[in-house]
Amino acid sequence: MEQLLQLPPSDEELVQLTLSDKEYFGVLVDRYEAKLTRYIARLGIRQLEDQQDVLQEIFLKAYRNLNGFDTSLRFSSWIYRITHNEAISWYRKQNVRPEGHLIGDSDELLMLLKSKEESVDEQFDKMINVKELNKALEKIDEKYREVIILRFFEDKEYEEISDILEIPVGSVGTLLHRGKKQLATALNPDTLRI
Repeated sequence: MEQLLQLPPSDEELVQLTLSDKEYFGVLVDRYEAKLTRYIARLGIRQLEDQQDVLQEIFLKAYRNLNGFDTSLRFSSWIYRITHNEAISWYRKQNVRPEGHLIGDSDELLMLLKSKEESVDEQFDKMINVKELNKALEKIDEKYREVIILRFFEDKEYEEISDILEIPVGSVGTLLHRGKKQLATALNPDTLRI
């Protein structure tokens, strides 16, 4: 007899299940806890205790507002938007500016800096270490930094970034293009391209 493998429920299906049985919300929390903690840290909230406080607020707001979840959106976009807004709220409450962003290695981000005309050796030479990348990201405008983090570190598509930051999809492309230019300049200020 053939056994059919049952796929785990999608996020959107879990939202529907949670509306009738709150126990299912724990599955959503398990799916997103590590991702959102990493995102919060990348947004500059560095203390573990602060990260946990913000994360708790995110999940409380998400749970309280599940009835209002717009099923035309992806759940991941919706919860990332809540996360983004909660991080901004945390900074306002603390009356501090973001300290910068903690970024780990990302092959995609390194690739965005390379030119199509370069050989593999030249591309390899452009690889940078995490410390240099962190410094460079702190130098660029925040509006560009947020889009770069979402696209290249959180692997979000343009439409999701648009939903999270509540900006038009076309603006996402523009911000990414300008942000990459600023980042390239911050990484290598001696080779300004005009």
